[in-house]
Amino acid sequence: MSNTLRPYLAAVRSTLTAALTLEDFASQVVERHNKPEVEVGQSKEVLLNPLTISRNENERVLIEPSINSIRLSIKIKQADEIERVLCHKFTRFMMQRAESFIVLRRKPVKGYDISFLITNNHTDTMLKHKIVDFIIQFMEEVDKEISEMKLSLNARARVVAESYLTTIRTHCLIPRFAVHLMNNELHGETWYGAG
Repeated sequence: MSNTLRPYLAAVRSTLTAALTLEDFASQVVERHNKPEVEVGQSKEVLLNPLTISRNENERVLIEPSINSIRLSIKIKQADEIERVLCHKFTRFMMQRAESFIVLRRKPVKGYDISFLITNNHTDTMLKHKIVDFIIQFMEEVDKEISEMKLSLNARARVVAESYLTTIRTHCLIPRFAVHLMNNELHGETWYGAG
């Protein structure tokens, strides 16, 4: 774990642990209804101030607490277009299986990549520190997972490009000199031509 990631995760852990003091609270608007107030948002007095914990402009966590629920939204680091696509595919895959994760929402909050909804029912049936551990472990692993997918994608692209160039070379569609230049550029070498 990097030196900048450790304090970021520690801040998320302590804030989430403090915010997980949830209690059963019936709706003040509709009788005999007990909905997550952070989702419904009809009674402003039971909503607490949202907190944003930011590592940088590309990585942040939004914690929206209320009396009986917490919505936690995560913006995952995406350095380039490939990481954006991989992150979108990964989070979409997870959200389609939201019922398996229990606390995962099917749709993230606008401006974030993935959201979790923790209610007082979850804290009553599960251990609070285990819920926090799950969220922190998810935050640690998602960056590693996307980086591994990116490396795998680049390796596959390199194999496909080499295979394509080999096919072109064997069919003599381009001169050998041009194939040599393409191979050098493919392997990171640059040719600057003889003026």
